[in-house]
Amino acid sequence: MKIKTIMGGICGSDINLIRLHDSPSTSPFASFPFVIGHENLGIIVEKGENVKEFNIGDRVIADPVLSCSARDINPLCDNCQKGNFSQCRNFTKGSISPGFMIGSCKDTGGSWGEYYVAHKSQLFKVPEKVKNENAILVDAFCSALHPVIRNFPKDSDKVLVVGAGSIGINVVSSLRALGSKARIIVLARYKYQGEFAKHYGASEVIYSKGLSKKELYKKVADEVGGEMLQPILGKPILVGGADVVFECVGTDDSIDDALRFTNMGGKLVMVGLVGETKKVDWTPLWFKELKVFGTNSSAEEEFNGEKKRCYQIALELMEKGLDLSPLLTHTFPLRDYKKAIEMNFKRSKYGMVKSAFKFEEPQI
Repeated sequence: MKIKTIMGGICGSDINLIRLHDSPSTSPFASFPFVIGHENLGIIVEKGENVKEFNIGDRVIADPVLSCSARDINPLCDNCQKGNFSQCRNFTKGSISPGFMIGSCKDTGGSWGEYYVAHKSQLFKVPEKVKNENAILVDAFCSALHPVIRNFPKDSDKVLVVGAGSIGINVVSSLRALGSKARIIVLARYKYQGEFAKHYGASEVIYSKGLSKKELYKKVADEVGGEMLQPILGKPILVGGADVVFECVGTDDSIDDALRFTNMGGKLVMVGLVGETKKVDWTPLWFKELKVFGTNSSAEEEFNGEKKRCYQIALELMEKGLDLSPLLTHTFPLRDYKKAIEMNFKRSKYGMVKSAFKFEEPQI
């Protein structure tokens, strides 16, 4: 189906791409030239004659992942059959060019353009009660909802969220939206990030900006009940730590810290986009016997006794009152793309959490 863009979100992964910070290992899963933009919201303006589930004029979001169904591959691969669409085996095969998602495939377009196309299997109608500024944040929310559901803490657990950008805040909002009563400690650099984290349910915020490593580790140790020890050289280490750590930054330093902050036998969930690392000390991985989990996009999950796509779960939560729209701190017309990219390079300077391009809505 052809979709007229209403809003195209600006993801951290888009900015990484522009900065050439991505690993070349993902290049086989793209086809050139492509239009950037996978966070999307639009209105259907054309559809195939056999499509009965959607109508011209429907306001929709597309799960951007281009898995088997979108590629006309039948039977589905084993991962797609299980609902693990981001683990599809066929991102380079089928009826369209290689591409992990819209925004990296030359045949589909992306949401930084006026139009993009999507298969009916990717689409979800946006409920009337869910406003545009909330709906455009579904993709970012699902990038947190997916790992949260698959690594859901016990209410007695101490949870540490490393990073309070969009994804870190959405980890907090996902945990609380799903009913978690765990103690959630968030590491933030800036006050505006911490205020958002508290608004969405953080129990405590530790501000790292201006702290030495020893001061930071002492604060974390006090909050999670660990003991800080100082090696002969280098960073401190914790005996004990948080039971579940969600790493939401993806830098060498944040990963190194997260490993040290995790309790013996605990879980470290890598939510931040990690590419090539230069210096991470992985000693805590084996010394503490940690469980480390990766995450990519979203999938089908167990929710209220049913198997549902993350996008559907997110829209249902929004329809019931979850409002993430305050996180959309900046919008831009596409003509201001240079300004938008520059401001995304310096988010903290502008108090930016999430941003998006805003297009003129079509009259259907």
